[in-house]
Amino acid sequence: MLVETVLGNVNEPAWTERLREAKVDDLVLDQWDAQKSRLRRTTSLGTELALSLARGVRLRDGDVLAWDDATATAVVARIALGEVMVVHLDTLHGESLDMVIRSAVELGHAIGNQHWPAVVKGTKMYVPLTVDRKVMDSVMRTHAFTGLTHEFIPGTEIIAYLAPHESRRLFGGADSTPHTHLPADLN
Repeated sequence: MLVETVLGNVNEPAWTERLREAKVDDLVLDQWDAQKSRLRRTTSLGTELALSLARGVRLRDGDVLAWDDATATAVVARIALGEVMVVHLDTLHGESLDMVIRSAVELGHAIGNQHWPAVVKGTKMYVPLTVDRKVMDSVMRTHAFTGLTHEFIPGTEIIAYLAPHESRRLFGGADSTPHTHLPADLN
């Protein structure tokens, strides 16, 4: 099956109604594959699927990729979120300004040097796992940041607290905001 366009999303009223009695065949992708416009995968029901989307189109959780009227079957993209490293910045509270600035610059340098996307929200920095968890942990321990601690948590635990642009930065197409698709001639 070749998919060249997204038909809609399960959160849109028309699709919600149509899919109520339909068979749904999930295409499960991780947050990084969801950003690709071209790929080949097999759906949960065994359908071989080739994705060839226009440049700049990113899949979102719940996107309807195919619909078969005869069998009332839809292929739906499901984006699985990975873990996130959380760096606790609140541990710097009460430290000298020099210490806070040095820690922030060193942390920024280390994260940037690894080309890891990051979002700072309140007193926490969120960094999605782009490499093995052990590697990220090793980088953090090697730098021995004074006063900073980190942990790893499932992305599903933080996505609800992120603004749409923040979730796109961390999870690509796996944001939690409903959206609509315009017909190709209106894009």
